[in-house]
Amino acid sequence: MLDFFAVITKGGLVLWYFQDAAQQLSTSIAAINALIRNVVLQEQGGINMYNHNNLTLKLRMDQEFELLFVLGYQKILQLEYIDKFLSDIQKQFRERFRDQLMEGQYYQSFDFEDDYYIVLKNAEEEHKMVKQAPRRPRTFEESEKAKKTVASMIESRGDEPVKGKKKKSKGKKKGMGEECNNNSKGTAVEEVVVLQEVEEEEDSNENSYSHDVEVTNLNGTANELLDTETLRRNLEKKFSKKSTPKALKTKSPKEPKKGKEPRMWEMGGKDTASLDFSDKSVSDGLPTARPDFLPDPSKIGTLKGNLRGMDASDSGSSGSSSKSSGGMFSAFRRLVGSKTLTKADIEPVLEKLRDHLIGKNVAADVAEQLCSSVETELEGKILGTFDGISSTVKTTLTDALVRLLTPNRRLDILRDVMEAKSINRPYVITFCGVNGVGKSTNLAKISFWLIENGFRVLIAACDTFRAGAVEQLRTHMKHLNALHPPEAHNGVTMVNLYEQGYGKDAADIARHAIDHSRKQQYDVVLVDTAGRMQDNKPLMRALAKLIQVNEPDLTLFVGEALVGNEAVDQLVKFNRALADHSTTKALLIDGIVLTKFDTIDDKVGAAISMTYITKQPIVFVGTGQTYTDLRSLDAKAVVESLMK
Repeated sequence: MLDFFAVITKGGLVLWYFQDAAQQLSTSIAAINALIRNVVLQEQGGINMYNHNNLTLKLRMDQEFELLFVLGYQKILQLEYIDKFLSDIQKQFRERFRDQLMEGQYYQSFDFEDDYYIVLKNAEEEHKMVKQAPRRPRTFEESEKAKKTVASMIESRGDEPVKGKKKKSKGKKKGMGEECNNNSKGTAVEEVVVLQEVEEEEDSNENSYSHDVEVTNLNGTANELLDTETLRRNLEKKFSKKSTPKALKTKSPKEPKKGKEPRMWEMGGKDTASLDFSDKSVSDGLPTARPDFLPDPSKIGTLKGNLRGMDASDSGSSGSSSKSSGGMFSAFRRLVGSKTLTKADIEPVLEKLRDHLIGKNVAADVAEQLCSSVETELEGKILGTFDGISSTVKTTLTDALVRLLTPNRRLDILRDVMEAKSINRPYVITFCGVNGVGKSTNLAKISFWLIENGFRVLIAACDTFRAGAVEQLRTHMKHLNALHPPEAHNGVTMVNLYEQGYGKDAADIARHAIDHSRKQQYDVVLVDTAGRMQDNKPLMRALAKLIQVNEPDLTLFVGEALVGNEAVDQLVKFNRALADHSTTKALLIDGIVLTKFDTIDDKVGAAISMTYITKQPIVFVGTGQTYTDLRSLDAKAVVESLMK
């Protein structure tokens, strides 16, 4: 049934291997290599099944000795005993070679063939017995109802005081301590409790008075302990409550609700003159002097050099996150001591962890896979004497998320632009995304960053669909040239706009813009595309055509930080559309621009979702609405906000 089985260390050393005679060795090796490359090295520990060609591979990890137990069989087979077999074979291998594994003697022989056949035979036979055993209904003697006795079903509650009455009796004893005998017990105390309950009823009927008399005279004991004056005061107190109509009862006045306070802007009421364009004359070309409505260079920061990482305050995580930081792992702090973690120990904290991640805008599927990965990392791990499950889970998840957000490849745009400039060709960056995420605004921020580092930028207005898209880019161009006038760069204009109006082919405009940049010696071409929903097939086909025709150096997907699960759907469908509509080599998304990061408080899960799905880095993070509000992703800052 099984084609092959292997025990491999995480370092790649094969400790023991079995292969069926009909299976080719090269096929098995290729399948195992694909499993290690696409599952183990990608830190996707939650995946324990992998399909390669016509084979299905099952994986089980041993965290204590860092071993991988891998078996393969034909995909068309449905083997229901595989999971139990893997569990049994792991236990047998650990018990048989425990001393050898603990000493790290991996290069000695592992004679495991007889044990392998025994465990496999037992798993198959046990599965056949379970499958062939007829199922019969339970008899009455085997049911839970048969275990109940008659006495248990008619047991009286008179022997035990009711919980509610017990609490009230304590209060009554405190209030009548001077009038009750300190040595009074038994029926007298019970009668006082009943009397107190009758006094506190709000909606009793007229017959309650006779009931009070009967209760107080029960067994003739209450009168011995409570004198006539005490009974009179109790009855007056009771009927004085009833005599007051509910409508006349005065309620404490509530404070009026505060309305929404108006937001105070930094320049509130002071920039009216700068917004009056009626008397301003601006030429069609670049302004020779800075008009009043353009930004003041002295009030704009600089972005020279590489972008700095995000601060902890960029996501606004210093406020409300402190309320939820205490209870996430607090229920598991008592589970400490030197012990081996089992699945039963891990499941409760992982369930709470999954809800926490979803609450921070991590996509549900991604949260489930992350928790499965953490479970695989923790199961079988031995805690230290002073280690708790909560701290172990938090450390494991933090390391996994930092590895996830750390890009697999180094992406240095400034270095790549310098290399392209050295061979006299422009570096082309294309921006794509859905409607309203901030493509044009963040394109202008990136233009400012490139200009600050001394590169000439040409903006290609390829959004020929949205009204006002070209005018928006033209306004940004004027602002950027006002901040970096030609006089400060030896008469060289640092940024310009290439446009051909509306209704034209975007791919053709981008091609002409790249040709123009070669002739005019621009260093970078930033291609702005129209926003499109991921389900719009005609527009997705046009985007794929633009990328296929022009082959940009970098294709950036612009996404919002507050979309949560929607980010996964957008990224998957954008990548799929670029692949499906490609005629030659598929050029997919190379990186992500995460916008509106300053509006999400500590719900930074969209960054995790986007990176987990595409395995591509987040290149830029937008944290505001000025040109300097551009950051690079700091993995530790994101994880810190996520874990609060």
